[in-house]
Amino acid sequence: MLNVNPYLNFDGNTEEAFNFYKSVFGGEFTSLVRFKDMSEGDKMPPETQNKIMHVSLPIGKDTILMATDALESLGHKLNAGNNFYIYLETESKKEADRIFNSLSVGGKVEMPMQDQFWGAYYGAFADKFGVQWMVSHTYKK
Repeated sequence: MLNVNPYLNFDGNTEEAFNFYKSVFGGEFTSLVRFKDMSEGDKMPPETQNKIMHVSLPIGKDTILMATDALESLGHKLNAGNNFYIYLETESKKEADRIFNSLSVGGKVEMPMQDQFWGAYYGAFADKFGVQWMVSHTYKK
């Protein structure tokens, strides 16, 4: 396993929250992608296009705080308890599959493991105890 990081969901105010976190922790965003930057982003509602699809802020030597705007217009409904994930970055697809398949037994798969447009093999689920996980293997460029 390479890294374990917190992944937060916000109801449209990710940018505000992460500018606040940046003011506290310092540093620079290593990634900031808006929904309009996606391959079909220009077809999204105008009020959604400028929202944050993904942002990353290093907050320690080996810890990255990450987040997204989980918007109802995109099929998400935030409630206390589903506003964060544990994000696991693995060293291989094989490890990603092993962890995903083992942890998701008896749980609810949100997105099965599959190649993603951002260059990763990724999946998400809630385990049988309700803990939300993201599992990813990022391909080397």
